[in-house]
Amino acid sequence: MSAARPRPPRASSNAEFSVSLPPSQQPRLGRAARRNYARGARATMQWRSVVLGLLLLRLALHALLALLPALGPGFCLRLRLPFPFPPRSAALGPPGSSRPPPGGVSSHWGSLRGGAGAAGRDEYESRYSAAFPPQLRARLRDAARGMFAFGYDSYMRHAFPSDELDPLHCCGRGPDRDDPSNLNINDVLGNYSLTLIDALDTLAVMGNSSEFQRAVKLVIDTVSFDKDSTVQVFEATIRVLGSLLSAHIIITDAKQPFGDMTIKDYDNELLHMAHDLAVRLLPAFENTKTGIPYPRVNLKKGVPPNSNNETCTAGAGSLLVEFGILSRLLGDSTFEWVARRAVKALWSLRSNNTGLLGNVVNIQTGHWVGKQSGLGAGSDSFYEYLLKSYILFGEKEDLEMFIDAYQNIQNHLRRGREACNEGEGDPPLYVNVNMFTGQLMNTWIDSLQAFFPGLQVLIGDVEDAICLHAFYYAIWKRYGALPERYNWQLQAPDVPFYPLRPELVESTYLLYQATKNPFYLHVGMDILQSLEKYTKAKCGYATLHHVVEKTKEDRMESFFLSETCKYLYLLFDEDNPVHKSGNKYMFTTEGHIVSVDERFRNSLWQDILPGEEGSTEKVKPNELKAVNFSSNCNRVPDERRYLLPLKSNYMRQIDQMVGLI
Repeated sequence: MSAARPRPPRASSNAEFSVSLPPSQQPRLGRAARRNYARGARATMQWRSVVLGLLLLRLALHALLALLPALGPGFCLRLRLPFPFPPRSAALGPPGSSRPPPGGVSSHWGSLRGGAGAAGRDEYESRYSAAFPPQLRARLRDAARGMFAFGYDSYMRHAFPSDELDPLHCCGRGPDRDDPSNLNINDVLGNYSLTLIDALDTLAVMGNSSEFQRAVKLVIDTVSFDKDSTVQVFEATIRVLGSLLSAHIIITDAKQPFGDMTIKDYDNELLHMAHDLAVRLLPAFENTKTGIPYPRVNLKKGVPPNSNNETCTAGAGSLLVEFGILSRLLGDSTFEWVARRAVKALWSLRSNNTGLLGNVVNIQTGHWVGKQSGLGAGSDSFYEYLLKSYILFGEKEDLEMFIDAYQNIQNHLRRGREACNEGEGDPPLYVNVNMFTGQLMNTWIDSLQAFFPGLQVLIGDVEDAICLHAFYYAIWKRYGALPERYNWQLQAPDVPFYPLRPELVESTYLLYQATKNPFYLHVGMDILQSLEKYTKAKCGYATLHHVVEKTKEDRMESFFLSETCKYLYLLFDEDNPVHKSGNKYMFTTEGHIVSVDERFRNSLWQDILPGEEGSTEKVKPNELKAVNFSSNCNRVPDERRYLLPLKSNYMRQIDQMVGLI
């Protein structure tokens, strides 16, 4: 009713003049002129009647809207949900379709989730507190499954057995043999069908037993690690080793919560393959004076001659989960021992002044080459694996390191007001600082840091997680993606590409599990639609070369299927066995699912690091509840579960901070 109505046409000058004078003073008019005058007068009266009628209708509608709260929530709900569900093809438009409203919400899904809300409501409450019907949630679950299926099927049709899919040209991609210095490609691709391996447990989580079984057999029959390929130890560990172990655990789980994922005549082949790969990675841990591994290794020849002696903290210190699982499944302490030694070596090099670690270290001298301390690239998963190693293995020293690290992060990296949802000041933000002084080093953050709210959920710091997540979501709303590096001072991307990363989706999923707040379902819907609108290509989904211009690069990295699609699917699949089976699960840094059970808290050896005290102290199973996200939901009061997780004025403040409004 607020839209402007058309004004009645103005009468001729004679008619306007004659209306303003008494009849005795009006000029004499001819017959035709009198007829025109009479028609003009009747038209004027008709327009007045129309305007009066519309005004009365508007007043009646305002009165009705004022009465709606008194009629109860059921009446409002009935008003919001009469819209027919669009056909599936209409729900996810093709690339290049009309731009949706801010946040990437189409008119189809916008109407399904409750529209714009009642008049007078806050704009954020209207958008995010509307009803989220079960039918819409099921539709989004199916859309996430369809997204995975399109990417996976395209890879299998056009790229397998290559490592990756080029979705624009519909072909496969392997290592760059012509340019060994092309680390962006060669660190990840080892000529071992990477995307197929990385996607195995996503097939299981989505309940596709037939394709899971077929894919496992393909991996067993066609993949070999006896390759003249030089790969990054970290990438091979989290993507390949982690997925093989996750699939093995799923196959051998006596409960089979995801359906029948067993393999006929399975003889632990995936575990043997994981063992073979890990043995080929072990040379990276040899001949280093600190125990911190070389960053790269040739799968056939060992550490290359003249190998780089510099590695990042995350790359060297995020191997413990996969190596520890392998050791405990095999009863061989070697793998966990070398990974744990690397973590301890890095920990011993932290600053005496701040307790912080840098992001690049020399593995021979222990000298910090990169003195930046932050939560993004080069550091992120080091902190993640301190906590997740404790959750999985129960080693208290891992928890002690994490608590110490988290406190130092809060003391030196966190900026902004003390509380997330109250008080004055800037929104909380974690910045990059000098590890020795704690002084600000730059004014950018990177997209990998968006994982941190999810990690905060695991330790129960849900309130702070809500605020940091809102900051990254605001950036997503502005661009429909996360730029690889964003300058919060300039309110612009420093590095504008987006390679389909999962970190924001991961944190969204974990925050929803902790709070059950429908706000995070709205966030997931925005992310899903942005991916469909801006990254869908002829064969799969493509990296965005520039988040502003929406140009594409011809690459679909394997983590899109192993993480991004998986977290989106689980966000909307309320009845998934991950949530309903009664088992407790943890996700690796590559999104591979691992059950948290007793066998990983028991080792066959007495002392992981001989001669060091405290390394054998275990956490009891019931102590895990202190850090498991499902037990920390009570930190968010029940009365806030269906309100905005962050007050509207603070959400508006964050949107202004990133230049969205």
